[in-house]
Amino acid sequence: LHQKTTMERFNWKETLRLNIFMLKIVGLWPGDDKSYGCNLYTLYAIISIFLFQIVHIFFQSANILFVLDDLEALTNNISVVLMEMSIALKTYCLVKNMKMLKELMITIDSDSFQPKTPEQKNLIQPNLNTWKTVVSSFWIFAVSCMVLWVLFPILDKSVKEYRLPFLAWYPYDTKTSPLYELTYFYQALSLSFIAMANLNTDTLIAALNMYIGAQFDILCDDLRNLRINNETSTEVDKKLKSCVKHHREILKFVDYANQFYNWLLLVKFFVGGVSLGITMFQMTIVVPFSSEFYSIAGYAQAVSLEVFMYCWFGNEIEVKSSKIPYAVFESDWTSLSPKVQKNMIIFVLRVQRSLRISALGLFNLSLETFVKILRTAWSYFALLRQVNAPT
Repeated sequence: LHQKTTMERFNWKETLRLNIFMLKIVGLWPGDDKSYGCNLYTLYAIISIFLFQIVHIFFQSANILFVLDDLEALTNNISVVLMEMSIALKTYCLVKNMKMLKELMITIDSDSFQPKTPEQKNLIQPNLNTWKTVVSSFWIFAVSCMVLWVLFPILDKSVKEYRLPFLAWYPYDTKTSPLYELTYFYQALSLSFIAMANLNTDTLIAALNMYIGAQFDILCDDLRNLRINNETSTEVDKKLKSCVKHHREILKFVDYANQFYNWLLLVKFFVGGVSLGITMFQMTIVVPFSSEFYSIAGYAQAVSLEVFMYCWFGNEIEVKSSKIPYAVFESDWTSLSPKVQKNMIIFVLRVQRSLRISALGLFNLSLETFVKILRTAWSYFALLRQVNAPT
């Protein structure tokens, strides 16, 4: 009891401080714990989403009609447009479920989800370190790809031919100055907004799954320490009931989080598989080791890591939740009263099946799913190679 009152509270949201700040910049995170309302920030969010996402995607989609006979340009256009459309869907899900998301952020800082001992703080640290490592790698590949995308017309000197970073149709001549420079700047700015929305939404979802895994670590530690030392069997029973309540809170948190990104996962995995296949094909038809080649390679790495990030933390939830029955048997259950032992058995029977995060129940977030997506991407690549093969 003395340890609980003196130990400093763990700030879960501190991990996401930079991500939340960046989401605020692109209009995707209203202040405090509130959702969108009738205020200037909502107006700013509407303008930024419309101008830098919807309009940008529209002009790129319109260009597809003009490159139907050019397989290289067509695959390039479709790959980028599909990914940007999936990001627009992420933005929609984020805005639509903002109230639910803010409630999740409040829940994670509640007393039930707090580590109770310094040992438990150390226990959840590997989860945070893994998240930081994966997210940092994702950011490095994604930002490198973004910079190369913006700069490759300058690096390969095609800027002299008024080439833009992205293939797009505009209702004016982009090959005249200053319209070319203004359009170039608009595309670069749009890419920055879209990339920030995408990166920070992905890392936010990964963090929610990481939090769930960390909560299972805390729960397992509580269950292992159900022992009669200086406590009565009644006090141990109260601790067991507290663990059961904690487990229910985790399941409730999982259900809310899954509602937030259910559809998003389905679209993301489909788009990720198609984009990877198209990107691998593009690498075989552009000039090797050119700036465009490196930007495409960076994009492929970023998409792969993005899908891996979802699958890894989803897989961790399944692995950590499967350890709950074993944690109960690691406690001092033989010295407890028959009543407590009976309650333990009931709890173990309820948690026999590990928890799995799924996309609309169609497939689970797991490393096995990641491998399947890579196989699907390879199938798309092989098909495009066959279509493009000289007759």
